[in-house]
Amino acid sequence: MDVSYAWLQELVDVPVAPTELADKVSRTGIEVESIKRYADGLKKIVVGHVLSLEPHPDSDHLQIAQVDVGEDEPRQIICGAPNVGKDQYVIVALPGARIADNVKIKKGKIRGVESLGMICALQEIGYPENVVPKAYANGIYVFNEAIKPGSDALEVLGMNDTILDFEITPNRADALGMRGVAWEVGATYGNVPHFTDESIQESGQPITDLLTAEVADAKDAPSYQLRVVQNVQVKESPLWLQRRLWNAGIRPTNNIVDITNYIMLAYGQPMHAFDYDKLGTGKITVRRATDKESLTTLDGNDHELNDQDIVITNGKIPVALAGVMGGLSTEITESSQTVVLEAADFAPVNIRKTALKYNLRSQASSRFEKGIDVGSINQALDEAARLVAELGTGDIAQGVVAPTNIKAEDTIINITLDRINHVLGTELSAEVVEKIFNQLGFGTRQEDGLFTVSIPSRRWDIAIEADLVEEVARIYGYDDLPSTLPTTTLTLGALTPVQARLKRSRQLLEGAGLTQAITYGLTSPEKASRFMLHDSLVTQVSFPMTTDHQTLRMNLVSGLLDTIAYNVARKETDLALYEQGRVFVKTGDQVRPDEREYIAGAVTGNVQLKDWQQPAQAVDFFTVKGIVESLLADFSLVSPINFEADASDDNMHPGQTAAIFLGTDKIGMVGRLHPAFEKAQGLPATFIFELDLEPLMAADKTEIIAQPAPKFPSVTRDMALLVDKQVTNAQIEVVIAAHGGAFLKAVTLFDVYAGKGIADHQKSLAYTLTYRRDDQTLTEDEVNAAFDQVLAHLIEELNVTIR
Repeated sequence: MDVSYAWLQELVDVPVAPTELADKVSRTGIEVESIKRYADGLKKIVVGHVLSLEPHPDSDHLQIAQVDVGEDEPRQIICGAPNVGKDQYVIVALPGARIADNVKIKKGKIRGVESLGMICALQEIGYPENVVPKAYANGIYVFNEAIKPGSDALEVLGMNDTILDFEITPNRADALGMRGVAWEVGATYGNVPHFTDESIQESGQPITDLLTAEVADAKDAPSYQLRVVQNVQVKESPLWLQRRLWNAGIRPTNNIVDITNYIMLAYGQPMHAFDYDKLGTGKITVRRATDKESLTTLDGNDHELNDQDIVITNGKIPVALAGVMGGLSTEITESSQTVVLEAADFAPVNIRKTALKYNLRSQASSRFEKGIDVGSINQALDEAARLVAELGTGDIAQGVVAPTNIKAEDTIINITLDRINHVLGTELSAEVVEKIFNQLGFGTRQEDGLFTVSIPSRRWDIAIEADLVEEVARIYGYDDLPSTLPTTTLTLGALTPVQARLKRSRQLLEGAGLTQAITYGLTSPEKASRFMLHDSLVTQVSFPMTTDHQTLRMNLVSGLLDTIAYNVARKETDLALYEQGRVFVKTGDQVRPDEREYIAGAVTGNVQLKDWQQPAQAVDFFTVKGIVESLLADFSLVSPINFEADASDDNMHPGQTAAIFLGTDKIGMVGRLHPAFEKAQGLPATFIFELDLEPLMAADKTEIIAQPAPKFPSVTRDMALLVDKQVTNAQIEVVIAAHGGAFLKAVTLFDVYAGKGIADHQKSLAYTLTYRRDDQTLTEDEVNAAFDQVLAHLIEELNVTIR
């Protein structure tokens, strides 16, 4: 929120300069992000009075103005603005002046006629486009009141004021109004704000003769107040009001709309004004919109509403989105004569959803989302009506229409002095604490160290004992709190078993040459449903920011493939990536999905680059399978891990894909993407794997026991087998392990061959079997007996042929 230092000084005594104030406020809980003065860098800019105009002899749009700038003689200035006129009071930059962007104004001739200065628009002296009144957006700014020529225009426009940018957090929405800021600054320096509240004069007819109102559901609008002002003249706002608005970043519009914005800045209470005659019914109803009901808002955009939107209607059709934006049909214009002023409190959740849904977030909707002071709603409404009557020369109708109302009550909190000192580590006296509460404007009663504190409705963020302790700490000064070492028992930090396992898995993959990637947990429904290890329903986000991020992921592979495609498109072709993260699985009637820990990888290109002593080696199925096997081996599982050929996923290569089983449970997959899928996604040959870590971490583990180095030599036997192509290496190793005897230590596949000399339906596999006894040297007879046993069972069970 942009806070005017000059306006703040009118509300509370500020004993320090803006820079020191910003530092102090930042250290008491509300950060001041920046300080600015529009006048910085500007000079020699004054108010001028246009005495006469005559056409330029050599131009069809330029005019020669004689301008009184408070000097002995008028200055001749050439001006091309379409709205320049005689008797106007304007902004004049004299020769030698500096305007926006450090532009220097010089004497000169324009088409042969001397010009001794420049008549300026607001944009030309540094105001942003979004605060310039639309009437002056394409021309010079014209003061709407007589100002002494030669006066400092920067002072008149309020550009010498210092603007402090308060970064208001959601819990301190009480400071989203100047009065709330005044209380905060007053508490900081021990000064009480001095507000001037004037009474209103109700000179019109009874409001009940003009307007009725109802609220369909009090939860949507717990407080809804209306006043009517008749015989209003809609015109440009006085300069003091325009200054207030553009220094707060708001564009002045007209006196009625500007008053509602001024009240919002002053009280933190958003307001709206309706043209009574355009309502057409003399009735206002607050209700939920019906599905597909339409409304054209003040920005000219049409919106199709639904039953989550709260609307203001004339009893028949919507005329405004409650708390968000008014409707075009009841807009205040120059022809408006009777004005309905609205001050209310709306349901914050609905306001936020509506503002986001239609991209209509504003200062008003932001305040309703965070909360308002329900105790000042009527006060803000009365002040708005008084200003409309004063600046619009209108008559305030007698009474207020209030179909719903909230009785503002103080919150009572009891807290002891001992509790405050215990939490803060201080030894504050009761007098010091009581003084702090008084500075904050809280009602306080203290007896024997027990404080009974009455919190006014303007500080709705304070509700419990801890909130009061925080307030004491803020005002006393965080810098003044004693620094003490903790006296609690020290707890050593350690990873949980799950955290340790996840960290170990990441380390193993990085040791295997893979690089960690982190991808979005949100994706498209199509990508979320690919490469799933378990059947799952999709989980949709209610209000997605984009269509590509509307579904919670159910696999990690899709995100890695997006990363691969991104890098390949930029000529990075040798990639080995992994991701460890959570996927979201939902079945049946679940509302919230289960979160499961997964780990996945994607590898493409070369795993070994070409150099002088070896050729390049491209990644293949067995490269990735080896990475998976080394990762799984580290789990030391009791149950066996099996890889089974799998052709069930259309996105995977049917001959180079395997499902991974722990016992009988599927826990993962490994393989190459289908060439058609690779082509469609713009990917080269890419191999992926994905593992569900939940069953792996829950499975029984074998205990790893260190063994001494063997003392006795080992003996090896080689064998070459002719087998049917459908027989897998895993089947053969299972038979060897089952019948290899007690001394079999290792089985190694060292050759695979298929081709010339072997039938088309067969292949040749060659193995080395390693035997060793740990208590003595093996004899030839013992090894031969064990080896023959293996051969016999291979022939019997798998119908192999010994080569």
